[in-house]
Amino acid sequence: MRRFQLVRQEWKKPSYTISRTRVLAWPVSCVMIGMVLWTVTVTRIEAERTSLNDAALQEAGSLAKAYSAQLARSVEQLDQITLNLQYFWETSSGLNLEEQVRRGLYAKSSQLRVTLFDPRGHLSQSTDLRVGNINIRNHDWFQQHMVGRVDGLHINKPEIALQSNAKVVRFTRSLADRDRAFAGVISVIVEPQYLASFTDQESLSRNDFIALYRNDGEMLASKSGKGTVEASSMFTTLPAFQGTSGTMPLSGSWFPDSEPRVVAWHAVEGYPLLSVVGLSEQAYLEPFRSMREDYLRFAFAASVFLIFTAVFGMAFTAGLAWRKKQAEELRKAYHLAIDGAREGFYMVRAIYDGRSNLIDFAVVDCNERGASLVGTTKDRLIGTRFSEIFTGNEAARAFAVFQNAMEAGFYEADLKVPPESPLKVSWVYQKLVRSGNGLAITVRDISETKEHEETLASVANSDELTSLPNRHWLMHYLPSAVEKAKAADSMLAVMFVDLDDFKIINDTLGHAAGDELLQAAAGRIRSVVRPTDHVVRLGGDEFTVILEQVASSDDVVRVADRIIATLHEPFLIAGGSSHVVYGSVGVSLFPDDGADARTLLKHADIAMYAAKGSGKRHYCFFEERLSERLLSRMKNEKALQQAITFDEFELYYQPRVDTYSGELRSMEALVRWRHPERGMVPPMDFIPIAEETGLIVGLGELVARKACRQLAAWQAAGLRVVPVSINVSPRQFSQGGLSALFASCLSETGLDSSLVEIEVTETCMMSEDSIVADELAAIESLGIKLLVDDFGTGYSSLAQLQRLDMDVLKIDKAFTAQLDDSKEGEALVMAVISMAHVLGMSVVAEGVETHQQLQVLQALSCNEVQGYLISRPVPAEDVPQILDRRFLFTSAASLRDEELVR
Repeated sequence: MRRFQLVRQEWKKPSYTISRTRVLAWPVSCVMIGMVLWTVTVTRIEAERTSLNDAALQEAGSLAKAYSAQLARSVEQLDQITLNLQYFWETSSGLNLEEQVRRGLYAKSSQLRVTLFDPRGHLSQSTDLRVGNINIRNHDWFQQHMVGRVDGLHINKPEIALQSNAKVVRFTRSLADRDRAFAGVISVIVEPQYLASFTDQESLSRNDFIALYRNDGEMLASKSGKGTVEASSMFTTLPAFQGTSGTMPLSGSWFPDSEPRVVAWHAVEGYPLLSVVGLSEQAYLEPFRSMREDYLRFAFAASVFLIFTAVFGMAFTAGLAWRKKQAEELRKAYHLAIDGAREGFYMVRAIYDGRSNLIDFAVVDCNERGASLVGTTKDRLIGTRFSEIFTGNEAARAFAVFQNAMEAGFYEADLKVPPESPLKVSWVYQKLVRSGNGLAITVRDISETKEHEETLASVANSDELTSLPNRHWLMHYLPSAVEKAKAADSMLAVMFVDLDDFKIINDTLGHAAGDELLQAAAGRIRSVVRPTDHVVRLGGDEFTVILEQVASSDDVVRVADRIIATLHEPFLIAGGSSHVVYGSVGVSLFPDDGADARTLLKHADIAMYAAKGSGKRHYCFFEERLSERLLSRMKNEKALQQAITFDEFELYYQPRVDTYSGELRSMEALVRWRHPERGMVPPMDFIPIAEETGLIVGLGELVARKACRQLAAWQAAGLRVVPVSINVSPRQFSQGGLSALFASCLSETGLDSSLVEIEVTETCMMSEDSIVADELAAIESLGIKLLVDDFGTGYSSLAQLQRLDMDVLKIDKAFTAQLDDSKEGEALVMAVISMAHVLGMSVVAEGVETHQQLQVLQALSCNEVQGYLISRPVPAEDVPQILDRRFLFTSAASLRDEELVR
């Protein structure tokens, strides 16, 4: 018994000693462990904060770069629209934005509006039909265009739109005529949300933002993570952004909401713009705060555990259980968050063979959205290898992308999903980031965005009426075709095709019939070229044909002959009526006639005009002399157009007097062009050009208004005025609105309609066009007299003269000249005078230059005479003397005396 007790005592003694040592050592150990614990905790917290800051800077830089790339595409699309419209305006006969709107070329939901301003700043055309008559000449951006300070696309400061009272951004480009003189401005207006739209919008938190600035610091658009488009700058003071890209943290004093952020910027390639992204510190440090709280809780709990381990062991165990529960809740919240996301999310693990070769990937985690994108469920997808999901070429492509991401650490791209892919969408944006021995993959469905882009591309590249490629497509395709021909050392032909008589169809049958004919013509041209050739509709009645891999010019001749022949076949349109049009074809060849697309197009256009000038149903190859001739014509046409714009014209007046008494009865207004350099230009040098180009319409309106205003001024000065006759071109009748013009002139000046007369050519009078007949009737209803000018040079009929009930007939001076020495001429004039008197018309003889002519006309009972014998045309300042004089000759004797003096 004593032995047992001894052993027991010997065993208890060392045990007691050890326990006491442990008790004494424990406080020191607790303090040391606690210090190490808190040091590690603080260090880890700071490391995590630094890591999150670095990740935020990297993410901001990536977003700024992505936003910059997206902006480059968006601005490039706007730039292409201005380039397309600029080229269409500068190389075609006209631009009709209203017609393009009616044709659906600009969607009603589109955020952009296109406007066209003339050289004086007046709004000429707009895709917004609500726009009224505005002038922007005094705007700074228009002044810069006018003086030539702008080269290419100009991006203006934001402004307030007059119609919507909303903030807009304007993109502008100068228009130039063929002499490169300023001819106006094309403007494309977009709302800020168009520029603030961002495909990675969902990756922004509530207080994050994106913004677009010009290089001069002017903000164009911004958008917060809340989805709100902001109207003011995102900064209280704009930072100095150095270089084309960069990142930096900024304190809250830089921002209106005093929220610190990391900011990244990236230059928009090709444009003076800067994309800026700001990520809220509060948002990207949110995980850090939660983690820091966990670390601090753990450190505090560990400290408590170390100090009170013996007393509060169960409390420590309960704390561990609580933290485990918190971790489980966090894990559940994480899965709930990724399962509810709109993007597909996958975590995949790389699989290697025995030789460390990468052979496959396996899905270790995903969300429900990711599983649905490949047509399955999350439970079935987890654990599946990618070789079981992808097959064939798609498997090879996907594996190459994954392998590239494993090697580079990062990969992102837009992908058009091929038909054989298991993905159930058309387009996706995919981002792959290496994570350890695997990849974190995000896949977003961007099909709707891409569909919108493809729709815009289709509208931009296809002609809605004929479904042929349009001018925009041509300007992108032809340069590459030229480069391909250059590389293959082969010939390429560019053909311009113009329908010569198309305007007649539009004027007589209407635009619906014209559209029907254009569709039929497009089909015919397409049917006579090879399947590899391209037919393009430039606009109006102009087409372009591109012939590639041409063996010789003989091949081009055969195609031109076929095009001309097929267009000459009658077209059945407008309910079955048959109509014939002619085609003129101009041809330029690569490399003989040009080494680039623009030169080839220009030379084909010149050749086409030469073909039109040589008659209908012709083709013409480009020659250098054609360019010189066309440039001279274009120069004259431009000078005349400028003269009309700036009113370089004067009116001269030639009296008409009574044949017997010489009393002043009327005056004819005759237009003269006083060129600032060439001086007085004779009418025969510019009237034919005005007729051919259609400028006669504008010139005729200018003459009518000047004549009426001058007549009103003489009347206001107390002069005894006589009627003034104004010459009217057939084109003015066919355009319509002539009666409205003269009604406006009478209303504006307060003149009585009896003081205004209109001289109409025989050609116009003989037209069967209902528009002409309606206009003549409307003019007569105003009380304005109608005169048949230059009678005898056209093809008038008695029936037509009687039907139209004309007031005065003017005998052409060619017949008057025959009165001096020709009995036949006298007989012809007598017949005309007799016929006119029977029809109730008075007669005026033009070109009376001798006393003998006057005597014959008196004997033939001609009513009035006009010519150099009476008076030459005089400027407006000399007319008052004539009005006061009234009788320009009083007797035959005095007339003979005047003739001798002359």
